[in-house]
Amino acid sequence: MPIDKPIAPEPTANHDYDDAAVGSFSEAQPWVVDPDRLEWLNSTVELRARTRAQVPVLLRHRRIPPARRVLGTGFSLGVALLGWRIFDRRRGKVASRQGLSRRLRRSFEHLGPTYIKLGQIISSGEGIFPVELVDEFRLLRDHVPAEDFAIVQRTIEADLGGPLENFFADFDKRPVAAASIAQVYFATLLTGEPVAVKVQRSQVSDLVRRDLAAMSWITPHLIGRIPVAALANPPALVELFAETIVEELDFRLEAANMLDIAGVLAATDQRSIIVPRPHPNLVTRRVLVMERLTGFKWDDAVGMHRAGIDTTAVVRAALVSFLEGAMLHGVFHGDLHGGNLLVGDDGKVILLDYGITGRLSEAKRLGFLRLLMGGSMNDLPTQIQALIDLGALPVDTDIRGVIDDLGLEEPTKDPTQMRPEEILAEIQELTKALLGYGARLPKELMLFVKNMIFVDASLATLAPEIDLFAEITYLASYFMTRYGTQISADIGMEVSPNAIDLGGLKASLGVDGEIEHLSYRELKERRELIRKRMEQAQRHGK
Repeated sequence: MPIDKPIAPEPTANHDYDDAAVGSFSEAQPWVVDPDRLEWLNSTVELRARTRAQVPVLLRHRRIPPARRVLGTGFSLGVALLGWRIFDRRRGKVASRQGLSRRLRRSFEHLGPTYIKLGQIISSGEGIFPVELVDEFRLLRDHVPAEDFAIVQRTIEADLGGPLENFFADFDKRPVAAASIAQVYFATLLTGEPVAVKVQRSQVSDLVRRDLAAMSWITPHLIGRIPVAALANPPALVELFAETIVEELDFRLEAANMLDIAGVLAATDQRSIIVPRPHPNLVTRRVLVMERLTGFKWDDAVGMHRAGIDTTAVVRAALVSFLEGAMLHGVFHGDLHGGNLLVGDDGKVILLDYGITGRLSEAKRLGFLRLLMGGSMNDLPTQIQALIDLGALPVDTDIRGVIDDLGLEEPTKDPTQMRPEEILAEIQELTKALLGYGARLPKELMLFVKNMIFVDASLATLAPEIDLFAEITYLASYFMTRYGTQISADIGMEVSPNAIDLGGLKASLGVDGEIEHLSYRELKERRELIRKRMEQAQRHGK
């Protein structure tokens, strides 16, 4: 039986209807997006609620584990840990972490699509997870073998309700992308429009559900046994992973996410970011046909410069749109990385892959708003309260106590002038104090931080000479000027460009408060100096 059987595509372009009002799309308009005429869209609210309701069931505590998968997973991870203990653990901290990361990556590859997807999420978490783990797990992005096309074709034909030739004039059997959950192909509709076709792997849905059950049983037993960042909150990572991957298993939800993000971009008039149009008819649980958009790879700064594209404007547009979505609408793309972003010849950013989309409750949206506004005004109590609102600190946290215990108002220390053992002691004291307060990294904040880290890293390629202090002042002024009335009403405090104070930011970077300019290249050099000193000290056992 076909799933939500679509009808064969007919020409859908309607030049009397402009879908720019409902989303930020390309000007090519191969067809129009009219939400009132999308049959697959009508069921997505109920479908999303049903899908989310599955998560606590999949993650419920089990006295008796799902034996076969737990044994298989436990054996694979156990072999990785045993190999690390025997061969890598005593080789020094850097070599030890590298060895463990390599063995875990190989274990994840062996365990299949669910674990590969988890590894890909971890690989985008630079700054949250150890750098060795992030670097090693990045290999999982490009090492996923494609499923045989005969199987892919059966999936497409079962979901669309007929042979390929009923829908496509041409279909390239070579995937342009092969990921853990799905593969993407280029094709041409009978009506002549070039499209991208995303097809779910045939057995992945059942496998993911078995794996989540196994993960929920295994994860508590791994806490404290694998040396990852203490504040990364592994249980929250599994919960976040479950929520995102279960929704990724239904492409109707992904298509709805595309329209929601496109709608936010239209509402904020961010036309420098565009979303591919999902096809009005050809969207099912396992098949998503969308407008084909092409452009420069995100890190191809040389190619963009040759085309006359202002790469600083490109990364600024991506950051502003991301912040507007989170702060003002509570909806944002949850998995920004180089593979999900292209830049068109016109300099517009093309945003791809909406399987992971952050959706904030009103209370948490206001928490993000307070956190960012408090940071731009160096208002420490507001920032601590925001972390409480976001669930990063317990509700009964003593705000003044946190500020005093963490020394947040003490004079700035420049880490480039500190000995490695001093830096390590500072980090250990800070971690100990945070854990003492019950600090954790909630899943929404984890997604947000992961995206901000990606944008930060993008500056190294796209805008290395940008003046960070001037740029942050610009961003804060932009929000306070354009949305000041709304923000003031939302968070109950007056915001104004006149109140911008970068003292807290400079302190967090270890920069003297008198310094007025800092390029990203200079910041990167500072970080690299600190990293090298730490590694040298660790190698010599200091």
